[in-house]
Amino acid sequence: MPDFIPSLKVNPLRIGAVNYLNTKPLVHGLAERLPNDQLLFDYPSRLAERLAQASLDIALIPSIELAEHPEWEIVSDACIGCVGPVLSVKVMFRVPPAEVRSLALDEGSRTSAVLAQILLSKLHGIRPELSCLPLGHSPEQVEADAILVIGDRAICNDDRPFNDRPVVEVWDLGDEWCRWSELPMVFAMWVARPKIATAEIATALGAARDSGCRHLREIAREQSEKMQLPLELVERYLCRNLHFHLGPEQLRGLERFYQSAAELNLIHEPPKLALDNCLR
Repeated sequence: MPDFIPSLKVNPLRIGAVNYLNTKPLVHGLAERLPNDQLLFDYPSRLAERLAQASLDIALIPSIELAEHPEWEIVSDACIGCVGPVLSVKVMFRVPPAEVRSLALDEGSRTSAVLAQILLSKLHGIRPELSCLPLGHSPEQVEADAILVIGDRAICNDDRPFNDRPVVEVWDLGDEWCRWSELPMVFAMWVARPKIATAEIATALGAARDSGCRHLREIAREQSEKMQLPLELVERYLCRNLHFHLGPEQLRGLERFYQSAAELNLIHEPPKLALDNCLR
């Protein structure tokens, strides 16, 4: 468990999370476990910005953000990751991957945006021109050769043609990463500003994750109805596609991810992971 100093706790803590399907198991009952703190929801990229601006104290941030803020601390072994297909992070190609010259990145993404560039470079030796797929816009509204979509809209996307241009290939970036690196992928994790978190918050975050994992099918039924998605799809996503524990192999995967990003000058340098402090 991390060596937290209880006397330095900010009260109430402002805790930021993502209001995506993949976050539901991590925040299951969290508000009730921390009744004196605030649980706030936003897009992944905005959570990192708010943490940097000190308008949040703890947040479930895209893992790439730790490279930009090495002073931040991983405060829980709860995370969002995968060991194969992840389903909610896709690149949809209008041309064969080796011919891609332009890539539109989902505005809500950070880790996935870097991951897509790493895989295109490592697998095909290309560095496409980048553009933005704004939040609230559909993939049909951009003209790029390839489009990265994440979260619920990636799950819901039916791979239909974009502006009469057929989708010729779809990458599940979790699967592509795990096949190439032979390591898990970690997309997001709980991180705090320095000297903020306590043992209490680390315990609460882990306990919420454990409770969510025990109630995955219940969460799936609720979210299936809310999102109007097939129950079988939602159950498979939560129970089989996602992994919620940050263990030694996941940390090795993070190290490989940061190293690969640094080689392409997508980050300045890989952050140092204090492995013993990340695990309960």
